[in-house]
Amino acid sequence: MMNNMMMPADETDWDDYMTQEEEWDREGLLDPAWERQQKKTFTAWCNSHLRKAGTQIENIEEDFQNGLKLMLLLEVISGERLPKPDRGKMRFHKIANVNKALDFIQKKGVKLISIGAEEIVDGNLKMTLGMIWTIILRFAIQDISVEELSAKEGLLLWCQRKTAPYKNVNVQNFHISFKDGLAFCALIHRHRPDLIDYSSLKKDDPYTNLNTAFDVAEKYLDIPKMLDPEDIIGSPKPDEKSIMTYVSSYYHAFSGAQQAETAAGRICKVLQVNQDNERLMEEYERLASDLLEWIRRTTPWLENRTTDNTLPGVQKKLQEFRDYRRHHKPPRVEEKGKLETNFNTLQTKLRLSNRPAYLPTDGKMVSDIAKAWKGLDIAEKGFEEWLLSEMRRLERLDHLAQKFKHKCNIHEEWANGKEQTLQVNDFKGCKLHELKALRKKHEAFESDLAAHQDRVEQIAAIAQELNDLDYHDVGTINTRCQKICDQWDTLGTLSQKRRAALDEAEAILDRLDHLYLEFAKRAAPFNNWMDGAREDLQDMFIVHSVDEVSDLITAHERFKMTLGEADKEFNAIVQLVNEIQRIGQQYNVPNANNNPYTALTSKDIATKWSDVKKLVPQRDKALQDELAKQQAHERLRRQFAQKANIVGPWIERQMEAIATIGVQMTGTLEDQLHKLRQYDQAVTQYKPNMDELETYNQACQEAYIFENRHSQYTMETIRVGWEQLMTAIARNINEIENQILTRDAKGITEEQLTDFRASFNHFDKNRTLQLEPREFRACLVSLGYNIRDDKRGDQEFARMLSIVDPNNTGYITFQAFVDFMTREMTDSDTAEQVMASFKVLAGGKAYITAEELRRELPPDQAEYCISRMAPYGGPEAVPGALDYMSFSASLYGESDL
Repeated sequence: MMNNMMMPADETDWDDYMTQEEEWDREGLLDPAWERQQKKTFTAWCNSHLRKAGTQIENIEEDFQNGLKLMLLLEVISGERLPKPDRGKMRFHKIANVNKALDFIQKKGVKLISIGAEEIVDGNLKMTLGMIWTIILRFAIQDISVEELSAKEGLLLWCQRKTAPYKNVNVQNFHISFKDGLAFCALIHRHRPDLIDYSSLKKDDPYTNLNTAFDVAEKYLDIPKMLDPEDIIGSPKPDEKSIMTYVSSYYHAFSGAQQAETAAGRICKVLQVNQDNERLMEEYERLASDLLEWIRRTTPWLENRTTDNTLPGVQKKLQEFRDYRRHHKPPRVEEKGKLETNFNTLQTKLRLSNRPAYLPTDGKMVSDIAKAWKGLDIAEKGFEEWLLSEMRRLERLDHLAQKFKHKCNIHEEWANGKEQTLQVNDFKGCKLHELKALRKKHEAFESDLAAHQDRVEQIAAIAQELNDLDYHDVGTINTRCQKICDQWDTLGTLSQKRRAALDEAEAILDRLDHLYLEFAKRAAPFNNWMDGAREDLQDMFIVHSVDEVSDLITAHERFKMTLGEADKEFNAIVQLVNEIQRIGQQYNVPNANNNPYTALTSKDIATKWSDVKKLVPQRDKALQDELAKQQAHERLRRQFAQKANIVGPWIERQMEAIATIGVQMTGTLEDQLHKLRQYDQAVTQYKPNMDELETYNQACQEAYIFENRHSQYTMETIRVGWEQLMTAIARNINEIENQILTRDAKGITEEQLTDFRASFNHFDKNRTLQLEPREFRACLVSLGYNIRDDKRGDQEFARMLSIVDPNNTGYITFQAFVDFMTREMTDSDTAEQVMASFKVLAGGKAYITAEELRRELPPDQAEYCISRMAPYGGPEAVPGALDYMSFSASLYGESDL
């Protein structure tokens, strides 16, 4: 049969295969059994097509002699019309018809070698079988393609895949592998398990196996019997062409089911991606709404700067703020991190599945949440600073109010009765020495009045400061201050009036009594000194450090050093009083104990001096108590600083370590992910240190400690660093997970990802995790892209930039770079592919029905399609027709969410 072969002229693989066929034909010529089997198989194959035209052949070498049934066969299997046949019965009519058939075959790309119509007209069996085998190859086997293999290899691979799960079946060829019949039965059972009980078949019963397959195929699959079990079993090597012809009928019988199965599988995969993405979108919307609502409710509270203007009220607000920092905000920090992670994962999945990027509803973008969160942080920082400032202000106010009351009490005690005294006209009718005494007494009063001027000014200054600081009971302060100032003005006026009256009387009376002058001169300043000393010893103080209280102690020690001289002065005054009493007793002076020059008595001086000596040890104790308090505060500062100086650097080291993981590229992505999760676990385990530091910070705040020179770290800076560390770990974990997702989904290797990272890091000189356009171009060139330095090269690079930087930010992230490289290297499903799959399920129609969807797809995915497909409105539509074209396009368009 070598001279009878015909070949497609345009396929090298086909030429190689046909060369092998020529050799098999030469062997066939030597084996009558093969020739006999081919004759039966090819006859049955021809009749399987001719019956569609209502005819058949009985004898293959005779019934094609006139060319009429040969032309009819070609019309049936090709679906095309051949030229009108010659109806004469002469030999030249028959040759003309056969030539028309052979010409049609040649037009289909098959080159005829050494074959003429005469051999067919003369009934040459070998030539006729060779011609029919060529027709079978061209119209039944040539178009079979599995994984880019064609013809015999494609058909063989199809058989191997379909029979792989079946024991005792190992298809390696089209002769010995089919001899026991199990391969035929396996092909039927794989597609129609209801037709054959495969488990009941035995490898050592080939006759039963073959008859079972042939009978079932003929009865249920409309495949005629083309083979004889006896010939297959009795031949050491069954005829390959016959078996290929018969198996090709199986392939075509099941190809529709196979296409539907493949189409349904593709659709299910695409729908599952959309369903999963929509669930992620819904979860993102829910989390974003909840977080934004919490921020909306919380921010006004943090922006509220009103208090009842009292220290307890501010302390209550500070406690509420601590509860917020410790209990209310941390879960929201985790929610924010989870939200960003979910968003990045969703966008990665959308890119990998060739879907458009997800655009959240208005106001719920990640940038919107970040902006709202930043506003919350600003409000929070301002709120805490305001609270601490309010505590300082109110503490200062409380101290000033107490100091104001103390000085007012002292002044009011001194001023009590002074107005009535100045208004008494006791100088009228008195003797000269009495007048002199009254004058001297008034001079002493004026001196005393001048000495009290500073105290009144202090009282007024404190009242003004309380007004400036918005003291809550400022009305009472102002009333009392005004009363003292008014009284002070009245005393000044009355003093001037009394002095004028005494001066006027002195013009008449020029004798003055100098009795007790020395006492009055010395007692008055000493009395004023004691008043000042008592006031200073009782003066309230507020300090914030050991140095400040040490300064007060030093000043007090200096004061105590003056007590020796004061004691000498006191003894001198006492001696003077004793001398006056002695002279009065000695000379019997009337009213000797009444000093006309001063209202002070020795008892007054002794009482005040006794008070001063009692107040000195009391002041000592108060200062020592304050020293102990400030030392305790210093211990609190050192305690906080010691812990902060450990926690702060630890957080910084973790940040540096995390930043180097992606840059160093040691190990696989899973290794990097494992390291990051170890850091995440380490941060979780380190959390008690943060709690301990918060406890120290609370103790400092409760003790009104607001500055700490022992550490550069504050609780606020450490909190920010802690939150940044948690966010960095979560973002890095998410990035590695997305890279793994990209790698697995796109089928790229770990080595390719490592190459991408190495190239990216090489040009990321500043370690910003971003590339500028010029760096990106250099990176592409290093990876083998030929980007020419001309206008066309610039246009090509601009196209690439529009992909990796669609928003024109001016930089390219690593994730965008990886997406670009994987998209350049791999393929992805498209809307057109999904449309084609639906068309297969719909049997080629432009619409599909709910019944067809429920028959071909799983229930949940069928209902998913039915609920979303629009009605089909084409002219050939039937009731209930659905538009799968618009639905397929929408799968790759904007989501309803």
